[in-house]
Amino acid sequence: MQSGSSGRPKRLQPLVDRPLSKGKGEVTLSAFGFLFSEMVQKCQNKARTVQELESRLCNYGEHVGVRVLELLTHREKGLKRETRLIPLLSFLTGSVWKTLFGRPADALERHTQNEDEYMITDKDPITNKFVSVPSDMGAFSCAAFVAGIIQGMISGADFKGTVTAHPVSNDDGSSKTIYLIKFDAEVIAREKRFA
Repeated sequence: MQSGSSGRPKRLQPLVDRPLSKGKGEVTLSAFGFLFSEMVQKCQNKARTVQELESRLCNYGEHVGVRVLELLTHREKGLKRETRLIPLLSFLTGSVWKTLFGRPADALERHTQNEDEYMITDKDPITNKFVSVPSDMGAFSCAAFVAGIIQGMISGADFKGTVTAHPVSNDDGSSKTIYLIKFDAEVIAREKRFA
C-alpha cells in the first residue's frame, strides 16, 4: 500500500488487472550480449556436437517466439491472428523484426522451385555480433536462436514447418544469414484452399 495525497492508504491494482503497456521495449546491446553469451555457454556445456548446440539454441528461441507472437498479436492486432501465409510472413519480417531488432528484415523471398519454402534474409543478425566461432566448431551459427524464434512464431500461429539458419558469404567479404522456412504440406494445401 502507498499513501495518497490525503494521507489515506492507496490500494494498488493487482498485477494481472493492470493494462499491458508498451513499455520502453529496448535492451542495451551490452546486456543482450552478456545474456546471450551465457545462454550459448550453457548450451555448449550440455551439447556434444555442433548440431546439438544449434538445436538447443533453436529450442530456447522457440519459447521466445511463442511469447513474442502472443504479445505482439495482442498489442498490434487486437488479438486477431493471421490465417494466411503471406500476411503472417509480412507481419513477421516487418512488425516483429522491428520490435525485436529495431529494423525490418532485409528480404522475404519465396523459393523459385519449391512452393513450400520461404527465405528471410538478415544482413547483420544481432546474435552473430558478439560471438566468435572457434575453428573446431566448423559452420556453427548462433543465428539458430533467431531461427528458433521464427519457428516458435509460425508454430504458435498454426503454420507447422521447420526453420534453419544458413550463414552465407557475399562476394565483397561480408556475410548474411538466410533463414529457410520449409512449411509442412498441410499448410500449403490449406493455403491453396483459401486462394
